[in-house]
Amino acid sequence: MGNTSPHPISPLVGEMPGRAEGGDTVTRSLDRLIRPKSIAVFGGKEARRVIYQCDKMGFSGDIWPVHPREDEILGHKCYRSVADLPGAPDASFVGVNRELTISIIRDLAARGAGGAVCYASGFREAVSELADGDDLQRALVEAAGDMPILGPNCYGFINMLDGALLWPDQHGMLRIEKGVAVLTQSSNIACNVSMQQRGLPLAYILTAGNQAQTGLADLACAVLEDPRVTAVGLHIEGFDSLASLERLGLRARELKKPVVTLKVGKSEQAQLATVSHTASLAGNDAVSSALLARLGIGRVETLPELLETLKLLHVAGPLSSHDISSMSCSGGEASLMADAGVKRKVVYRDLKPEQRQPLRETLGQMVTISNPLDYHTFVWGNREKQTAAFTTMMQGGYALNLVVLDFPRLDRCDAADWTTTCEALIDAARATGENAGIVASMGENLPEATAEMLVRNGVVPFYGIEEALAAADAAAGIGEAWSKPLAAPLLKAATSEGEAITLTEHEAKQALAAHGLPVPKGLTAATAEGAAQTAETLGFPVVLKGLGVAHKTEAGAVKLNLADREAVLDAAKAMAGVASGFLVEKMVGKPVAELIVGAMRDPVAGPVLTIGAGGILVELLEDSAILTLPTDEKTIREAISGLKIAKLLNGYRGAPQGDIDALVAAVASAASYVVSNASIIEELDVNPIMVLPAGDGVVAADALIRLRKQS
Repeated sequence: MGNTSPHPISPLVGEMPGRAEGGDTVTRSLDRLIRPKSIAVFGGKEARRVIYQCDKMGFSGDIWPVHPREDEILGHKCYRSVADLPGAPDASFVGVNRELTISIIRDLAARGAGGAVCYASGFREAVSELADGDDLQRALVEAAGDMPILGPNCYGFINMLDGALLWPDQHGMLRIEKGVAVLTQSSNIACNVSMQQRGLPLAYILTAGNQAQTGLADLACAVLEDPRVTAVGLHIEGFDSLASLERLGLRARELKKPVVTLKVGKSEQAQLATVSHTASLAGNDAVSSALLARLGIGRVETLPELLETLKLLHVAGPLSSHDISSMSCSGGEASLMADAGVKRKVVYRDLKPEQRQPLRETLGQMVTISNPLDYHTFVWGNREKQTAAFTTMMQGGYALNLVVLDFPRLDRCDAADWTTTCEALIDAARATGENAGIVASMGENLPEATAEMLVRNGVVPFYGIEEALAAADAAAGIGEAWSKPLAAPLLKAATSEGEAITLTEHEAKQALAAHGLPVPKGLTAATAEGAAQTAETLGFPVVLKGLGVAHKTEAGAVKLNLADREAVLDAAKAMAGVASGFLVEKMVGKPVAELIVGAMRDPVAGPVLTIGAGGILVELLEDSAILTLPTDEKTIREAISGLKIAKLLNGYRGAPQGDIDALVAAVASAASYVVSNASIIEELDVNPIMVLPAGDGVVAADALIRLRKQS
């Protein structure tokens, strides 16, 4: 009989907030489920496969098949029902039809079971084909109560640390003592990952299916607590819970166990597929990136990049900087590395002066000493000289040191000299204590056995140049995030259900001015004659705008640089047909640059801020950055410095510098307004903010605000 009491785990995840229907909270630990000592199995052929896989992988606990007719399955005694089991199972695989699944889950919860995998489909993911899918999923969650469940519509999980496989299919994994965990909603993606031949030690693969109750972030928090897990990778189709994701980022940082994600849903087609497949909420892609960066969670673009990044994190952990070195025995390979770095954040920093002479002495006079380094073939096959060269290169303080090396075909060629190069890099890494990796420019040119040997010796085997640099970027991003003070908790505000209204430009500017945003001096007028009089009061030149017009420029409802009363009167009469009134403002001087500051309500992250190139450049440059809230002036300044338009702000080709300090303060004022109105704001658009020369400040020339009425 297996151990039916919960295993001891960290208090942080001992109380596991889930995403049960109706706002209920799952409070039971996931530990018994994913690290079981007893497994109950329900169903036919899928259940038989689970038993087979557990036996094959040496699961040492109890296996209890439940079947209405069989007396024994694969040598294990069968039981007729949950009530007949010798005890409450730690984990259960429920591989029966969807209606019977609900009944079994209810019985397991009542018995005090540790958790279950719900294999059946036909729930919320199939609501377009099955009208009762929603109702059945709600019934399933209700039946589970506080007992954790995975799925429905999922394969389950593989735990190769303990040989516990609630997994009804083939896989390509082996028992290991420590490694990474990969989590996904998609069972097929999980199968594919299990078959990798990249030397990546896989400790866990877990699937979440519909995430009806337990989401990926909750699962990730649970596996992080296993001391044998070094890093976690998530393939995310939709964020299940912002609170769980925030908790995951915090716990990863506390445990120094990095998390990296492959977040899909950029394309319209992928977003449609996400809705139909998982019924999960997929937020705006740019917001997703900003959210993950804030939480110190890495992000990559492809499955190969995810696996290569996990390998780097498993061996070396987060990187201290984006500085890397590259070495190869070919100028062609050096060029490939250099070109691949152009679109990345990685930096091939130049060598230190003290490195040059030792490299020259080792490599000879015909080698150009640079980074990336083409060390030619003069030291090829010479372990001592290669070790000396690699050691000198690795003394440059780089976060990661790479050697490009494509092996010959082992079935047709002799790879002895390539093995010598690997041994030399291992020697150099041990001598210096620095991070090192071998990069095969083509994945098929690095044998799996060699990759496994390199991992065992603390060197990262990378399959592909692009993948290696993506991994370095992601690992350095995590390291950078962890080096900063912990960000404030994310803004959380319930959304008002009131009707959306649009403020007039004058109302919007006054609301923002109350939070410190500089706006032009302006007054409203009801008539053309009143506008002319107002202009005289303000002093010329002025800007005249028609109120109540959404797109003023296209409607001819904005006139600039009006120099006298008659010009204002004529302009007001011309736009009277489309305007409900007039706004007269003092004309602002010529700016150094124009930016936009906006806010939108993301379905996952709530209100977020956007800053970027404004005015007519908004669509042309697509130059923007997303800031999750709350934010601070340091973060705002860093975001501005990363924009393309920063070149104008810094004084491009002798032009005056913009007042960046005033711009940072203005963005902070807009953020303050959004935070203060988080529950009612729908949209904010300040475009342009005109950045004047240094010392002259900034002015918000136009503003739009949409709010929900508070009931």
